[in-house]
Amino acid sequence: MNFQSTADEERGLKMVRHSCSHLLAAALRNLWPTTRFGVGPATKDGFYYDVESPVSFTPDHFPQIEEEMQRLKGENLPFQRSEMQIDTAIALMDALNQPYKVELLRLLKEKGSTSVREAIADESMISGETEIVNTVSLYKLGDFVDLCTGPHVNSTGDIPEFKLISIAGAYWRGDSSNPQLQRLYGLCFNTRKDLEHRIWQLDEMKKRDHRRIGKDLKLFSFAEEVGSGLPLWLPRGRVLRDELEHLARQTERRHGYLAVSTPQLTHDSLYFKSRHLPYYASEMYAPMEIDNQKYYLRPMNCPHHHMVFRSDVRSYRDLPLRIAEYGQVYRYEPSGALSGLMRTRGFCQNDAHIYCRFDQAKQEFLRVMQLHSYYYELFGIDKFYMRLSLPDLQKLDKYVDEPDKWRAALSIIVEAMRDSGLPYREAKGEAAFYGPKVDFMIESAVGNEFAISTNQLDFLATETFDLTYTAEDGSQQPIYVIHRAPLGSHERFVAFLIEHYGGAFPTWLSPIQIRLIPISDRHVEYARKVHDQLFDADVLTGTGGLRVDLDDSSERMQKKIRAAQLERVPYMLVVGDKEVSEHTVSVRLRDGRDLGAITIDALLQRVRQEVLEREDISAS
Repeated sequence: MNFQSTADEERGLKMVRHSCSHLLAAALRNLWPTTRFGVGPATKDGFYYDVESPVSFTPDHFPQIEEEMQRLKGENLPFQRSEMQIDTAIALMDALNQPYKVELLRLLKEKGSTSVREAIADESMISGETEIVNTVSLYKLGDFVDLCTGPHVNSTGDIPEFKLISIAGAYWRGDSSNPQLQRLYGLCFNTRKDLEHRIWQLDEMKKRDHRRIGKDLKLFSFAEEVGSGLPLWLPRGRVLRDELEHLARQTERRHGYLAVSTPQLTHDSLYFKSRHLPYYASEMYAPMEIDNQKYYLRPMNCPHHHMVFRSDVRSYRDLPLRIAEYGQVYRYEPSGALSGLMRTRGFCQNDAHIYCRFDQAKQEFLRVMQLHSYYYELFGIDKFYMRLSLPDLQKLDKYVDEPDKWRAALSIIVEAMRDSGLPYREAKGEAAFYGPKVDFMIESAVGNEFAISTNQLDFLATETFDLTYTAEDGSQQPIYVIHRAPLGSHERFVAFLIEHYGGAFPTWLSPIQIRLIPISDRHVEYARKVHDQLFDADVLTGTGGLRVDLDDSSERMQKKIRAAQLERVPYMLVVGDKEVSEHTVSVRLRDGRDLGAITIDALLQRVRQEVLEREDISAS
């Protein structure tokens, strides 16, 4: 299928992928007629279908299923749409022995479309926002009939390239008290080239899993004695944190931020003032009682920063005031949601808050977006977009009941986003309780998407914390607050970087930047002298100088080089008789290239430039 624009292509791919899920279901019905079907939506890069089958599926079944799908595709079967009364549809699905479809239809009839939308992830089964449903649409594909609003391609011959990739268990409607179905996942793309590229990406994702690489490189660890979701940063992992903070301090200094430090433990009165209690209580740790008063581990830094703002009288001349902190926070996450560094219960945010006048808010919000873009370019992240999270003002139990202020804040953000020229999308019902937010979604080198950082415009804090400034005429005017964290948290951003680089970090970020490898014991003394010279060199890094170590083990040289390559060390300096006599080092890069013998001064010049400019010369 040919599409005229990116938006057209996305809509078209969603349609063919959903059509492919129906093709899968039709094939399953032909092969195993007693199969019962749950839901089968399109996904970001393909489709899935939840089924109850007499067969316990394994990947060994995929060739058989794909062969039947290809046969049906070759028959060019039409997708035939029909409408019928909901009671007639219930009777039909009951006769076809499809209890899950019957359940959805009855839910649709008794409680409306919103209830079904909340119960399942497959929006293709319902349409619009109408609560009352009298008729439903169905699609027939060969002998397979499904409840669906469509749209679909005209016929199975229009479905492009596809491949089944995995199987997982999935509780019906996401409820563990319901039956567990088998979820069959597949990929679907317009071309064989795109499909094969995605298969390569998925294989790479497994190889680049941050939990495996983090363990191999000794970056972080977890211990039940410490607590689930509370990472222990090992020395090499701490280097990554130090370098990220060093980058942030340098960048934020140029952008006019002032650093502060605030407590991790706070009296409950602060969170009642901020309204995190009760709006956010379910994601906070339980309080501890001291001297008959309740204290909480902080879930975020903003209330503390508001108190920093209130510590002095502010004039219009002081604005905008930008304060920053790498602040440690704690949030309760269900144990099933924890996932290495990606989802933790304790994490350290690259946080900051900007206090500004209303007429400054748009420009400040735009500056923060540009800051995100700067960081992403630095890390070689060329695929990203902003997701504007809007409030669902029909559900004011989740959001502050100030519709006019919501609209004003949204106007500022939308104008700034448009002016930025950066790509963005909208998502209803995902705003913070105190204002709209913009999540930055970034894609790693192997195509995995991460929600990495957030911008928020807060109009509530000025009331709850009485945040004002003295205007030129002497009057007290309200403050607008921008919450921002371009590098997200150490935990999630490092997890992303591990996958993005496959553990082969650029030299400026690498836990070990240089390793000395003496060929034999008689070369160790010279290697130590070179080590000390590099260690003491005046090179500004987040850890105070170059990170260099010495492998003086009795292993053979090639084994030492292989070990350094496995640890992703950018520079390996081999020294033998020739290097000792000529006062040089023989330089090998982690990708296997040999730069030959160079002087220590020439090496220092090269590495210093690479570290200071954060350019990965070793990869070029």
